Amino acid sequence: MPLNTLTKDASPDQVLAELEENGAVIVQDLLGTRAVDILTSEVLPFVDRTPMGRDDFTGRATQRTGALAARSAACRDLIVNELALTTANRFLQPYTRKIILHLTQVMRINPGGAAQAIHRDRLAWGKYLPKDIEPQLNTIWALTDFSAENGATQCVPGSHKWSWARQPKPEEIVQAEMSKGSVFFYTGSVLHSGGANTSEKMRMGINLTYCLGWLRQEENQYLSCPPSIAKDFDPVLQDLLGYTQGEYALGYYSDPFDETEGLEMLPPERVLDRAAQKIELSID
Repeated sequence: MPLNTLTKDASPDQVLAELEENGAVIVQDLLGTRAVDILTSEVLPFVDRTPMGRDDFTGRATQRTGALAARSAACRDLIVNELALTTANRFLQPYTRKIILHLTQVMRINPGGAAQAIHRDRLAWGKYLPKDIEPQLNTIWALTDFSAENGATQCVPGSHKWSWARQPKPEEIVQAEMSKGSVFFYTGSVLHSGGANTSEKMRMGINLTYCLGWLRQEENQYLSCPPSIAKDFDPVLQDLLGYTQGEYALGYYSDPFDETEGLEMLPPERVLDRAAQKIELSID
């Protein structure tokens, strides 16, 4: 089964159709060169200070750098990119009232980096979720060209419909080769992995992923981007970080510095300030 590529004017309907059929798709050149260069300049100082992975899965020649919402204004814009966010909302909302940001991570595979083991990202939650619930939608934005030689993401189109016991044959694995500024969409259930970098140059991309609002995020956004930083963000981005109520009774809080006894309620339509509805605690 092929991995298809759409043009930068692709609609969410087109992306969703590819995700339904193949579990993955590339949208070519969605970001301009200047936007990519600005983004790269903001994240690169942090990437340069990041150690290599601790094992074969994280990649012993791979650097993975997070906390991007707090560290990069350009990344914050990317998180709410219209095509990505609209597609993620429509893809996930059959199973949730809210979606949240699951992960922000720069992935730089350096020369000599080995291929990662083929896997499904949804296994971050183990095997506890029913297979018919898709928990996440993922994007990888290319900050450099992605080629077969420098470790372009490996993918098995159509494997989101397979039995989990089925293993791919070598000829079923393709690579998401794409130009700088392109984006690779893939579901949480499709088999994929980082490729081997046999070139003399690094390959770098940004992994931004979204998940159901009632699941725990892979990256703890409340620590990676605490309230002291997130308080001035656009409300849409605050919601995605998890500063909202995912369902009616998921995500309320008690203000430890408030002298009154009560719970701060954040309605699903989002109320983040101190004027949120208070519900008095009654203890029998």
